[in-house]
Amino acid sequence: MSLPLAGIRVVDLTRALSGPFCSMILADLGADVIKVEPMSTGDMIRTWGPFDKGISAYYLSTNRNKRGIAVNFRDARGLDLIRGMCEKADVVVENFKSGVMSDMGLDYPRLSAANPGLVFGSITGFGSDGPMGSWPGFDQIAQGYSGLMSLTGQPESGPTRVGTAIGDLTSGMWTAIGIVSALFRRQQNGRGQHVETSLLASLIGLLSVQGQRYLSLGEVPGPTGNVHPVIAPYGVFETKDGPLNLAPATPDMWVKLCKLLELEALLDDPRFIDNAARMQHRNALKEIIDARLKLRTKMEWTEAMIPLGIPAGPINTLSDVFDDPQVRHCRLVEEVEHPLLGALKQVANPIKLDAFKDGSVRMPPPLLGEHTFEVLGEFGHTRDGLQQLSNEGVIAQYKESVPAS
Repeated sequence: MSLPLAGIRVVDLTRALSGPFCSMILADLGADVIKVEPMSTGDMIRTWGPFDKGISAYYLSTNRNKRGIAVNFRDARGLDLIRGMCEKADVVVENFKSGVMSDMGLDYPRLSAANPGLVFGSITGFGSDGPMGSWPGFDQIAQGYSGLMSLTGQPESGPTRVGTAIGDLTSGMWTAIGIVSALFRRQQNGRGQHVETSLLASLIGLLSVQGQRYLSLGEVPGPTGNVHPVIAPYGVFETKDGPLNLAPATPDMWVKLCKLLELEALLDDPRFIDNAARMQHRNALKEIIDARLKLRTKMEWTEAMIPLGIPAGPINTLSDVFDDPQVRHCRLVEEVEHPLLGALKQVANPIKLDAFKDGSVRMPPPLLGEHTFEVLGEFGHTRDGLQQLSNEGVIAQYKESVPAS
């Protein structure tokens, strides 16, 4: 079955994490994504550890299913090559600091004048204009600025960053959604448009009920650690062999939990008579529940609770996760052959589609300049002309993959 974005050509001018994650989503969905990198250093993410035989694990995590070319961005001829590609592409994605694309002559107004159907995706740190429009985009800065960090962590520790670069990743996801929506609209009117988000906007878009609490009630929530902000009991509890997530979110689940733990007396205790009372006395309630849970292991409790309809589960390490039978069953890790690393395991695309029947990971992340001659040849350049540009330092082709004359 054809992939949903088959036939869509994307010129990927992104680097680091937010942009490459966006373009990887498009690539997973079948778009022909051409990753354009500076030929001297490549994407900056290639230098970020840890490394697998000299190749950045960071780079490997966000660049599969793409083809890669290397171009000298400081040479006018290199920029002309990129501009020519953009004028024939369906999508361009970039996450440069505001103003850089304009300085290179690759901004949306100029490209769309030559290619009215172009969908142009941009990711910035704080927006393309406004008082902070010139600020660079760094995930942790945006996590703090958006208020997300103020909600995360223990009351004792204060604000804590999320364990992944959540601002980069979510801005990439929002942009991919916007690009797909713009492509759908283009089918109706033939016109492209500029799709834009920022790390700041993406994280504020995730504030959910916490944001609505402030907007509706004027409440300023702080970090609540591993407990739910408005439901009790709900959060992390201690068992015989480690922490357990427990989420009895309804009155019926609360009754079932008390009966399972042989704590029926809590059902008539005024401190715990309803959710509002339990929220007021949640610390005392946690002590009572912890004392009972410590009699058995986290998996024993999980296996007892799930059949009763009480949501529960262990807090896994990543070694637990990737060895888990459900994770394996759902094929959330796939394998692809890498030219230097051999068999390369990758986290699969989490979307399930008929077109993903054989998997979502089809191509390994490209080596720097691996497809330069191949891709530019598709844009009408002759091999002799490309070899001349290579000799003059305008483009670079990974040596072991130069096509034969």
